[in-house]
Amino acid sequence: MPTKSSLSRRHFLASTAAFGGVAAAGSLTPSRARAANLTVGFIYVGPKDDFGYNQAHAEGAAAVKEMAGVTVVEEENVPETNDVQNTMESMINFDGAGLLFPTSFGYFDPHVLEVAPKYPDVRFEHAAGLWSEGMPTNVGSYFGYIGMGQYLNGIVAGHMTQSKKIGFVAAKPIPQVLLNINSFLLGARAVDPEITCQVIFTGEWSLAVKEAEATNALCDQGCDVITCHVDGPKVVMETAAGRGAYICGYHADQSPLAPEKYLTGAEWNWAGVYTGMVQTMLDGGTIDNFVRGGLADGFIKMSPLGPAVTDAAREQFEATKAEIMKGGFSVIKGPLNDNKGNVIAAEGEAFVETDIALESMDYLVEGVIGSTS
Repeated sequence: MPTKSSLSRRHFLASTAAFGGVAAAGSLTPSRARAANLTVGFIYVGPKDDFGYNQAHAEGAAAVKEMAGVTVVEEENVPETNDVQNTMESMINFDGAGLLFPTSFGYFDPHVLEVAPKYPDVRFEHAAGLWSEGMPTNVGSYFGYIGMGQYLNGIVAGHMTQSKKIGFVAAKPIPQVLLNINSFLLGARAVDPEITCQVIFTGEWSLAVKEAEATNALCDQGCDVITCHVDGPKVVMETAAGRGAYICGYHADQSPLAPEKYLTGAEWNWAGVYTGMVQTMLDGGTIDNFVRGGLADGFIKMSPLGPAVTDAAREQFEATKAEIMKGGFSVIKGPLNDNKGNVIAAEGEAFVETDIALESMDYLVEGVIGSTS
């Protein structure tokens, strides 16, 4: 028997479809193998218009909606609890979904891993790169090397800072967040080695009050260019710009929030990734269990440079971007120490974006003021 949560979601989807929103109808059993029609479900932990993580995924879903033979169902504001299990099962059993994209980090373990074995003919694709051998074969994970985008953010920040202090509002000290922080500073130090980066961790992926407090604290300490890694960067962007700081975006394009202060941003580019995976399913193919890509692969993109960006910043930004597009570019390279004095990379040692060592990053580089503990 469907749960109350499932019925509520079903009622919501039916209502929005009646007003020209997402289509909610589907067969009572998922599409299997090669299918003329495929129902695809997207699940978001926050609102689809958050100017951040969820919006980036929703923009990818919008591209899928344009594909022939595909029906898209979506649900936003689904917490990382058993609620997401109810949502996934509802999409499968009510809407006939044959491919699901539960997009939030915390959906994977235990939720995707518990639901997937019940539906071996349904494909579960999770955004975080957490799949490993021994996990269900109908589960896959995908992610992008967006640290390269934060490196490019850092180059522009390095040209635009007057105080030589840049700031970073971060959610949690997990490897991908740490790589983004480190990449942002190292990009800036490619312009001026004396630049430092102050980081403040909020402890939550989405907590507006703490994000505003952290941003104001960074401005109080003299940081005049600020970026972040939280789910919805809107509060950080508006608060920093309101304090007169320049901003570099993350996840999606936040330039409409503060056009004069927005320099550029590291964005996800899920449209091509999602349409490619959906087309593979339509063609009867199998999506790889572990999919990754970077700037050259179209997994990420950069926001257009803002009006405040100087010619010198633009020149170095474009030249570095061209180098990254060639492949083999290294952000973490020696000689480099962490901010406790430990050697990360010796002279001549470098880690390309695909290096597995970066998957377990637990340090902040020299010049980052803050702690992971």
